[in-house]
Amino acid sequence: MADIPHPRIFVSVAEQSADEHAAALIRAFRAIESQATFHGLAGPAMQAEGCECLKDMTSKSAMAMAALRRVPEALKLLHQLKRYFAENSFDAAVMVDSPALNLPIAKLCRKFNIPVLYYIAPQTWAWGPRNWRNTRVRRRVDRLACLWPFEQPYFRAAGINATYVGHPSFDRLLGLKVDERRIDELRDQASPIITILPGSRRHVVEEVLPGQLEVARALAIRFPRVRFLVVAANEGIKTLVEAHIETGLRKPGARKTGLEKTGPSTEYRVHVLSGASDRAAAIRAADLALVASGTVTLEVAYHATPMIVMYNASRWFYLLLGRWLITTKHFSIPNIIAGREIVPEFMPYYRSTDPIIARVVEWLSAPQGLDKIREDLNRTIRPIVKTGAAANTAKQLAELLEQTRPIE
Repeated sequence: MADIPHPRIFVSVAEQSADEHAAALIRAFRAIESQATFHGLAGPAMQAEGCECLKDMTSKSAMAMAALRRVPEALKLLHQLKRYFAENSFDAAVMVDSPALNLPIAKLCRKFNIPVLYYIAPQTWAWGPRNWRNTRVRRRVDRLACLWPFEQPYFRAAGINATYVGHPSFDRLLGLKVDERRIDELRDQASPIITILPGSRRHVVEEVLPGQLEVARALAIRFPRVRFLVVAANEGIKTLVEAHIETGLRKPGARKTGLEKTGPSTEYRVHVLSGASDRAAAIRAADLALVASGTVTLEVAYHATPMIVMYNASRWFYLLLGRWLITTKHFSIPNIIAGREIVPEFMPYYRSTDPIIARVVEWLSAPQGLDKIREDLNRTIRPIVKTGAAANTAKQLAELLEQTRPIE
């Protein structure tokens, strides 16, 4: 790195989680090269690490149909970046996730001879054997840092320089000590324990939580001693979750749902929790979990907690478009890694919660089935645990800079 005393790195993120991963990468790279400077599309976490922000895209992150409304903004941004790259030189660029935005930016970097490291590989494997997507990645990206071990051989077979660096969640999960006393408190005199994780994005919570609470109401009637632990990702989501629960309790006939106050204890059967420690304790305390699709399924699988994965996107959007594009057999992370169904998936949409309720009742009535799922989750997740994702990716960036530095 001595030949590039002050490397200038452009970084692009469009999601809150990507912002956090990029911030960790910046810290890790500065351990290799302390004088490096970072610039780009940066969220709050990256800015806190000293990254100069051209534009913050994380506050308006969107998915599916919502993302289509941001197309004019993205086109305007690409035009701005074209001028920006013409006026500013960079030794490398790092694209983090969000391929709909970052692959076009990577193409723009190519035009200005900026080497590109892509961190969190585009999930082209979910779209079947359509080589044109991998062709775009191969033409626009110099190095690809993958979160999942199966991605490395998949992309290398397509001629892409891919390396498995591990998933950032593993560092957090391994570093978090779970409070056994807190687990006992959450389990106290209740059985079964159902933990509900509705997601970290407001629109996901709005889509998933109503169905999760509908399942909870049905289970409360069947299991008099049940307790529900709803885990909110942050304080803003906690307020949203509490509003949904309160609305449900105020509906006509709510006294019959079993979610109201439980006798003289004056405690609701639904407990809303937040914070990393309570989150881990709630997952570990659960007999099973109702989980929104996403990275959280990896966390639940890591704790070997049986789960049902739920997502309720637009049925018409999926029928008209999604089913023709998405060819992967499984949608949730544990099932994708295993290559088979370990945990039930009710996604990308469901018409009724009745099958979900039936599956939960079946599991709770035959606990040996839950034990089998715990064993399957352990066998699936433990072999792929790899720590140091940010540090491993920082090494990839350092090697890219070394590989592409000018020859004097």
